[in-house]
Amino acid sequence: MLLGTQDKDFFPKDLVEKFKFIKSIGFECFEIDGKVLVDNVEEVKRAMKESGLPVSTACGGYRGWIGDFIEERRLNGIEDLKAIIKALKEVGGTGVVVPAAWGMFTFRLPPMVSPRSHEGDVKAIISSLKELDGVGKEYGIHLYLEPLNRYQDHMLNTIEDAVNIIEEGKFDMVKVTGDFYHMSIEEDDISASLKKYSQYIGHIHIAENHRYQPGTGSIDFKRHINTLKEIGYDGAVVNEGRVRGDDPLKAYIDSISYMKQFM
Repeated sequence: MLLGTQDKDFFPKDLVEKFKFIKSIGFECFEIDGKVLVDNVEEVKRAMKESGLPVSTACGGYRGWIGDFIEERRLNGIEDLKAIIKALKEVGGTGVVVPAAWGMFTFRLPPMVSPRSHEGDVKAIISSLKELDGVGKEYGIHLYLEPLNRYQDHMLNTIEDAVNIIEEGKFDMVKVTGDFYHMSIEEDDISASLKKYSQYIGHIHIAENHRYQPGTGSIDFKRHINTLKEIGYDGAVVNEGRVRGDDPLKAYIDSISYMKQFM
């Protein structure tokens, strides 16, 4: 397993310096914004070469969700994701993270009635993934379908929800992102779900139960990282959490040491 990170405000802005810095503080891979990657492929290659830090995955950077209510945005998202897939192939990444949507609707807040049926949600997600699955297969890049918690999305909340989509669509290149933060809300037991659906797990995001950096909350990272070892997962484990503390950089570096004792 490789411990990775997404971008942070306290990282350098220049891509080469950013990659060098991320490597220097102990991370082993980088999950890049999809648009940043597409717009700067050659610079990313140079940053990787000069730093020795690989790009593992891409997350975000597209103009619409694969399950978007608005068709124009859904189609825009598909086109952007195709470009991200092609760019990831150029830099040696493994896949792009794709939730069904984020912040579009939740049953937990008014009006509590979705503008689209569950069947319509499934149809939109599968239609998007069918178009992307072929492109992913052509370039050898996975789509890492990510369930989000009930407060951030209504369509896919559990690992089982994502697996049902994969099975119904019979996709070749779609796997699941297991996000410990979302799983701490939606799964009865993070490790039990990882074991049950081990064949579908393609990517891992980590953050504490309160969304901040590992080591500051109640998630049993030792147990769940051991579970990943047991099921044979050897991919990226990307810190997606926010950072809090009087000195955010120090707090983040402390979280790296905290996670590496288990990996």
